[in-house]
Amino acid sequence: MRPSRSRFTVQLLTLTALTMTLCTGTRVQNAAASSYEDGSGLALRSGATLAPPKILDLGSDPVGISRVVGNRDGAERRTDTNTEVTYELQAAVLFAKDSGRLSDSARSRIAAIAREIEQRAATRVRVTGFTDNLGSSVHGDILSTQRADAVRDVLTDDLRSEAVTFETHGFGERRPVASNATEAGRRENRRVEISFVCRAPSPSV
Repeated sequence: MRPSRSRFTVQLLTLTALTMTLCTGTRVQNAAASSYEDGSGLALRSGATLAPPKILDLGSDPVGISRVVGNRDGAERRTDTNTEVTYELQAAVLFAKDSGRLSDSARSRIAAIAREIEQRAATRVRVTGFTDNLGSSVHGDILSTQRADAVRDVLTDDLRSEAVTFETHGFGERRPVASNATEAGRRENRRVEISFVCRAPSPSV
């Protein structure tokens, strides 16, 4: 008789465990069913509420929002966060191939940027040169530095202000913005960037 009572005990324990599992599952389903959708279509747990609506002040133009404008051929791009402006000029519109000497047309373009620097009351200007990965990295570092210095010199002559300080760098093939595997990508990487922090708002057009 003992073996029979033992089998009966095992069966009873198994049945009890199964019953508890089913009860637990029912409670989970009931909890899930207690969620509801409010008028916005969002599913909320029972008793939960949405935070009050907030209106964004788009007129404040936070630093994190950028406006990017480029010309059709991609030779120039302007990024404006309303606190800092960055001009990205492809080297092809500024210099001859493998040269650090500015063309006459490049000087007039840089002069236009100098006028905006004055209008925005900037006091610190950063000029950075970059190249593609053709040739040695040492040559790229030298060429990119020469090009950054050449652009800085024109800006210095046009601004003629002791209140403006300059910072120049030549990064060579480092910090590419496109793949150097294609000529189109290398053309984008051969560039000079002019950045300045604005102390006055952008003039109305």
